[in-house]
Amino acid sequence: MTDVNDAKGAEEVIWSGQWVADRLGVGLEGDARLPELLGLALRRNPKRAHLLVSNVLGKHVPASPAAVYEAGAGLGRRVRALLGDADAARAVVLGYAETATGLGHAVADGLGLAPYLHSTRRAVPGVASVGGFEEEHSHATSHLLLPEDPAFFTGDGPLVLVDDEFSTGRTVLNTIAALHARFPRERYVVVALVDMRSDADRARLDEFAERLGARVELVALAQGTVSLPEGVLERGQELVAAAEGDAPIPPLPETGAPPRTPAVPTRVDLRWPAGLPDGGRHGFTPAHRARLEAALPGMAARIVDAVVGSRSAGAERVGTTAPAADNGAQPPRRVLVLGTEELMYAPLRLAQALEPAFEEVRFSTTTRSPVLPVDDPGYAIRSRIVFPAHDAPTDIPTDATDGPGDRYAYNVAGAGFDAVVAVVDSTADTPALHAPGGLLDRLAGHTRHVLLAVIPSYVPSYVPRRQVPPMPLPDPLRGPAFSSYEPEDVGWLLRDLSAVRLEAPTEEREEAIQSGGAHYAESLPVEYQPSEHYQSLYHSALDASARRIALAVGTVTETVLAERSPRPVLVSLARAGTPVGVLMRRWARHAHGLDVPHYAVSIVRGKGIDPNALRWLAEHHDPADVVFVDGWTGKGAITRELAATLQDFPGFDPRLAVLADPGHCVTTYGTRDDFLIPSACLNSTVSGLISRTVLRDDLVGPGDYHGAKFYRELAGADVSRAFVDTVAARFADPGLHDDVTRAAKELAAADRTPTWTGWAAVERISEEYGIHDVNLVKPGVGETTRVLLRRVPWKVLAARGAGADLDHVRLLAEQRGVPVEEVDGLPYSCVGLIHPRYTRCATGADGKAATVR
Repeated sequence: MTDVNDAKGAEEVIWSGQWVADRLGVGLEGDARLPELLGLALRRNPKRAHLLVSNVLGKHVPASPAAVYEAGAGLGRRVRALLGDADAARAVVLGYAETATGLGHAVADGLGLAPYLHSTRRAVPGVASVGGFEEEHSHATSHLLLPEDPAFFTGDGPLVLVDDEFSTGRTVLNTIAALHARFPRERYVVVALVDMRSDADRARLDEFAERLGARVELVALAQGTVSLPEGVLERGQELVAAAEGDAPIPPLPETGAPPRTPAVPTRVDLRWPAGLPDGGRHGFTPAHRARLEAALPGMAARIVDAVVGSRSAGAERVGTTAPAADNGAQPPRRVLVLGTEELMYAPLRLAQALEPAFEEVRFSTTTRSPVLPVDDPGYAIRSRIVFPAHDAPTDIPTDATDGPGDRYAYNVAGAGFDAVVAVVDSTADTPALHAPGGLLDRLAGHTRHVLLAVIPSYVPSYVPRRQVPPMPLPDPLRGPAFSSYEPEDVGWLLRDLSAVRLEAPTEEREEAIQSGGAHYAESLPVEYQPSEHYQSLYHSALDASARRIALAVGTVTETVLAERSPRPVLVSLARAGTPVGVLMRRWARHAHGLDVPHYAVSIVRGKGIDPNALRWLAEHHDPADVVFVDGWTGKGAITRELAATLQDFPGFDPRLAVLADPGHCVTTYGTRDDFLIPSACLNSTVSGLISRTVLRDDLVGPGDYHGAKFYRELAGADVSRAFVDTVAARFADPGLHDDVTRAAKELAAADRTPTWTGWAAVERISEEYGIHDVNLVKPGVGETTRVLLRRVPWKVLAARGAGADLDHVRLLAEQRGVPVEEVDGLPYSCVGLIHPRYTRCATGADGKAATVR
């Protein structure tokens, strides 16, 4: 143990708790990091006179935004490591108002997979609380829980509780007791910057967890204890009274350097994304975080423009001690971003985004906590600005937890900031904020420039599940951040699950799927790593078929332009349809100079197409222009799935456009030949490094897109761009345009009514081979390849005399120990049969298929 009272250290660094320690005998014992993390101050509080003042919380002490954020995010990463990805994806995070709202949010960011909620002392009209609890030592104790989703706490995954300090543990006991009575669970994780419990407090929590029958774990940056001499509360109160009595001004005065001539506040229009919550009062999901992070650079740039652009205009009205010729013209060096009470996370992220633009950026937040200021380097609170509350709604009863009274900003006065950016939510943008003596007026006396940024207060919306909720969905993901395609090639209407471990052994997946224990979209197969021989087959197939593919791409695109829409919006079914969508987009640009939008969405057999993706498309495009695109048809299951889903979404055309339609299931296609499309030979490495799509309740919520992973680690084997570039290069081949024109005209004149011959063949094969499940029969070269790469294959049926198009199928079948049986009268070049009634005992130790008897 290290006694931090002796930690003044070399280089004459004075610990910011020394003043209190010298006068009250309060001591901190514990980890060596404690003096770096904590200072001490005194406050008028009948329950506890001393205050542990964090240097990395961003509340009382202006601090580096990067350091503040990393303190929380780093703790979140430790929690994720503790829980493991599976439990982390089932967790929910709860932060405590007011001091830990931003910290809890950063912890949730570090955890990465969990939604976040913070308690609040601001009652919101029309929003019912799902619970509440008391905080023992705080000056304002009542906490409300106001999640927009009433089921926020109903899961059985871990609950992560976040506070700035873990002192007695009573607040955690109160919280867990209140929530466990309604929403019992088996595991709780408490996260704090510092764990300062006594031995008795630790024992109390252990006993409580044992009685509860739940597991309670703790994660903190540092651990220690506070030694409090007898009578310290009374002596602290006397010290506060004496310090205030010595000043010839009223109690709790404003302190700091003499104010300059007040600056005129400048309002900054952040252009906050519509519908994005301002914080975690009603819940904040990873999807919300993605939207915020996408918008941060633009919002920060607007603040920079306002700060820097105001210098010339401000020179005439901002007082300064600089020479007249230099008055106001110097660029601002030191900028403070000041959050307000519970609004900590959004201002913190804005401050982070501003750091590259200025020499020094600091972040802190106003508070309702009254603390004695002492201008001494050994004291944590050197100055104080006092102002009246400006966010107390007048239509809330007077016994509400939030209400009028003084509010405080510490260590701002006298700190020499060139500009202060005050960030409030719209509920707090009241006349009191702008009035004489209000926050803006007080700040103007201590800085050369005050800016005001207002974030719209999020209002929960309780709409029926089948109605369109008001919150806008995230914009599409694009390369290079998500996928190896060019950003303009495709936008992915998917949720990024790259950080989640979803891969399972092929045999394990097959057994779970066939037993009904899991849906195929709930996990991912391990990505197949092709041998050199297999890669050689792929490249040979691509060289041989590039012109044929180019002809089919041109034919189907011309058919779409002629029959569906002159301004189509291509929506490929991830992921087999996506390379085709990219190629169709490139043909439209090559042949017609059209810049056709292209998005990729998820469709899952038995679950349908992603409804949130459809909602986004309907909000941004005319549904009548949307053309759904896939690579090929097999038996037509996805064609039927698409049509069934779109019955609930009027305006969308259910007709699918494909490159090849050997199953005779659609009317819009490039060819009906069952030939090898080389992109079917590989998995993610020919599809932008994107996995199959995932749909699992613990990962994809009602307001999320279906998920997928970006396999960045496979970049060395990626041929996604090379595939589309090779085919697109054949667009300029002599005679290709004439061939496309001729083929499109022949299709226009032909009877293309779907006959579903593929489905009939599948039903016949299913019965003939005793499978009795059409889902285990995968017709066509593309689907057969998928069976060999992702499932447990039983056998391959090949059309007698099929040539080089099946070379890669024969190689894969040999590697998997699967027999290839040549048959007559097959309407496809081949058909893959998944092992029926599969269990892991149906394969040998090498994973090869068992011999059929």
